[in-house]
Amino acid sequence: MNSFLERLQSYRERVNHRLIEALPNPYSETIFLHAAMRYSLTAGGKRVRPALVYATGEALALDFPCLDSIACAIEIIHTYSLIHDDLPAMDDDDLRRGQPTCHKKYDEATAILAGDALQALAFEILCESEGIPPQTRLHLISALARASGHAGMAYGQAIDLACVGKTLELAQLEHMHQHKTGALIQASVIMPALCVPGISTALIEKLDTYACAIGLAFQIVDDILDIVSDTSTLGKQQGADQARDKPTYPALLGLEGAQKHALEMHEQALASLAELPQQFDVLREFSSYIIQRSY
Repeated sequence: MNSFLERLQSYRERVNHRLIEALPNPYSETIFLHAAMRYSLTAGGKRVRPALVYATGEALALDFPCLDSIACAIEIIHTYSLIHDDLPAMDDDDLRRGQPTCHKKYDEATAILAGDALQALAFEILCESEGIPPQTRLHLISALARASGHAGMAYGQAIDLACVGKTLELAQLEHMHQHKTGALIQASVIMPALCVPGISTALIEKLDTYACAIGLAFQIVDDILDIVSDTSTLGKQQGADQARDKPTYPALLGLEGAQKHALEMHEQALASLAELPQQFDVLREFSSYIIQRSY
């Protein structure tokens, strides 16, 4: 695991550097749009999604330069979603990663526009990807649009808002998180695979099953950490989702039941890769990292 953590850190450093390159410089000292975009995108974070892009690309023997635009686009979409998720009309959070949220640092209108601009920037980056054939770029744009839009992340966020104060069954909770959290994690695996000429449908299906499983595992662990981690680790109020009366895995299954379910998702992820060669060990280790993480 130590060698994997070193690899994970190298993924993070690479995408952080590429994200800085992709951001526009502030055009004005009084119009804070570009500063707000930069503030939110460089505020830290686990960079799980871009790291997963690089790990999948490594397993598929892809060159890193062709993965950079995918990694950046997905992380930028994720950041835009967090800016909007923190707004008073949604989760109304004051802190994100221990720092004031975008609308607290600036104002609500600037935060909305920063999120909008980041979303557009993600697709601009994919359109201008060097080293990726035009037809493949179209497939990547389509995949990210599905993952982030009305059939993916935004749909999951809408379900989340509609379910505050309600008790969900496990299948309903997983349906919500397969979209809200899982859609971008799936895209982080499938989009690199789309760059492999002639990739088989069977391999795509195995990778998709893997991505679905780790996407749910990631959310389960997030829900657990919301309860057991201290505020300095998460940078937000401990038990924030419970305080808002949101449906969570620990609320539904209990803490031990949620931990057990996360392990089941990990085992499902490993099973989906069982027939794949050693080069896919990086994805096996990634699944282990997701259920073992402490922040």
